[in-house]
Amino acid sequence: MIILPRRERKKSHTGIYHVMLRGINGQIIFEDREDSIKLLETIKRYREESGYEIYGYCLMNNHIHLLIKEGCEELSTVFRRIGAKYVYWYNRKYNRRGHLFQDRYKSEVVEDDGYLLTVLRYIHQNPLKACIIKNIEQYPWSSYQEYIGKKDICETAFPLSIFSKDNKKAVKLFKDFHAKENQDHCLDYEDTFRINDLEAAEIIKKSAEIDSTNKVQSFDKEHRNKLIKEFKKKGLSIRQIERLTGVSFGVIRRL
Repeated sequence: MIILPRRERKKSHTGIYHVMLRGINGQIIFEDREDSIKLLETIKRYREESGYEIYGYCLMNNHIHLLIKEGCEELSTVFRRIGAKYVYWYNRKYNRRGHLFQDRYKSEVVEDDGYLLTVLRYIHQNPLKACIIKNIEQYPWSSYQEYIGKKDICETAFPLSIFSKDNKKAVKLFKDFHAKENQDHCLDYEDTFRINDLEAAEIIKKSAEIDSTNKVQSFDKEHRNKLIKEFKKKGLSIRQIERLTGVSFGVIRRL
């Protein structure tokens, strides 16, 4: 067996990258509001120490998009810091062990203003294209709100200045740009979009070889628990499994 070396990452001349981190095997990494807040707080905490700038982000249920400018530390060091802090907290909260994120982060270079805006729109439209929301402004876990309202972890001035030096005009152009239909194709995993309940129900029925999802709770404990672990690995959230099978949240969370 020949083991090929990992391909060296392409360096951005601007220092700006579109980065993705995903849960191992597509596992859920944000079960509730507290989890999302904790990850954002962690990014904010290391921002000054590592010197990076965040231009955009979106937290989905099993992956993260970031538009980031490298600072005094390389991104590999940055994500080791962020990952270690969040995973330690997450594992303690959910009484689990081991890795949470899938090996290395994925990245692509962003080397001109036009592509920076394309990536920013692509990131913000993730929940819209996944049919989680009907209006881009409804999603609470992306940086879109920072561009039209209260600032938090993002440096919005530079991207907005690409639209116009006048901030009020820039915000309007930013909204118009995000409202346009497009065929943007940027860095992504093929299977990152959230699984809806209809799709989840089919996964459960097919995996368990049953015609009704609530039959899972009638299986013996060992078989039921094995199936639940399989559902989670396939990207179903704890709340989703609870809703569809009737098995309690606490039982599912411990597995």
